[in-house]
Amino acid sequence: MKAFRITGSYADPRKRQAFSIEASAEDEAAVREKALSVLGSKHRLKRWEIDITEITELSPDQITNQVVRYEVGA
Repeated sequence: MKAFRITGSYADPRKRQAFSIEASAEDEAAVREKALSVLGSKHRLKRWEIDITEITELSPDQITNQVVRYEVGA
């Protein structure tokens, strides 16, 4: 497993809302799917309302989310 940071924005009724999520997955396609799924279920968004601008792979010392750190094994 690898750790990734996903950044972007989504359409809030009043304005664009920025987000940054840390997640673990095997590759960028899987982490993109996970981010769309989590944001869609938490904020009741459609996939076309979510704009992912950047996906970066994190080294073990850059991970701040404890769950992701445990999943990666760091």
